[in-house]
Amino acid sequence: MPVPIVSETPAMQDAINKAAALVEAHKYIRQFEGKTIVVKVGGSIMDEPETLASLVQDVCFMDAVGMRPIIVHGGGKGITEAMKKAGLEAQFVQGRRYTDERTLAIAEHVLVNDINKDIVKQINALEHKGMGLHSLASCVVFAKKMFLDVPGENGSPSRRVDVGFVGECERINAELLKALVEAEYIPVIAPIARDASGSKLNVNADSVAGFVAAALKAEKLILVSDTHGIRTSADASSLATHVTKAQIEELVRTGIISAGMLPKVEAAIIALESGVNKVHIIDGRIPHSLLLEVYTASGVGTEIVL
Repeated sequence: MPVPIVSETPAMQDAINKAAALVEAHKYIRQFEGKTIVVKVGGSIMDEPETLASLVQDVCFMDAVGMRPIIVHGGGKGITEAMKKAGLEAQFVQGRRYTDERTLAIAEHVLVNDINKDIVKQINALEHKGMGLHSLASCVVFAKKMFLDVPGENGSPSRRVDVGFVGECERINAELLKALVEAEYIPVIAPIARDASGSKLNVNADSVAGFVAAALKAEKLILVSDTHGIRTSADASSLATHVTKAQIEELVRTGIISAGMLPKVEAAIIALESGVNKVHIIDGRIPHSLLLEVYTASGVGTEIVL
């Protein structure tokens, strides 16, 4: 007959719960040791210092237990705010920001000098080794100019739209990234790319993350934003915990997946078709959502597989 606990105080119960969580995490820690995990950070959490700091701490935990995390960050809302201060209005086509020369300069300043430097500083403050990779230092993202095919109205032919200094990924310097993670650095990538002539292009951060995960054959790609995941209908309660590529394609065809979610699912498919095992879309506003998605059986977002 088990001996009853004499006085199970709230503090003791809290400690027991923490121990149980560590036991559950143990098998996943062993499973993912030495594996590359690409974490894309974006959405409104980029403007919430405490949320971003918690997420960086979770990435450092992953690094501490033997995983090889790589961060790709966005900064769209920060760029939009900086544009407003400069008297510019943001315009989007199929989830991509129209980028002229002034917008590109603002985007580079916000992404590199503000966001990237801050994330690297936070990593280093936690006694891990962050390395910023971007257009003003070692650039690992190479792209070509993007044109979008926008469907015509009322059955008219689609038209090719020039969205300015916007790029689509062509190549990732996987060798440099591999060398850095093997040396126990946490690469932090800003999505300003170089083209073949050395010019700069603004690239969607989700797309960059997808190509980075594909180039490295990462174990997982995790897209952290301010959305719970993928819905299968307009109903807010229709959050899917597990979807396949075929289901995503159908949701895109029917218009359930649209706008800002399109680059995320496109990135997911690029990664999966290149050998990444799973892609996850999670809400970074949930405390420790990154660790919950990786180190628990249930997770907190949507996982995507082929």
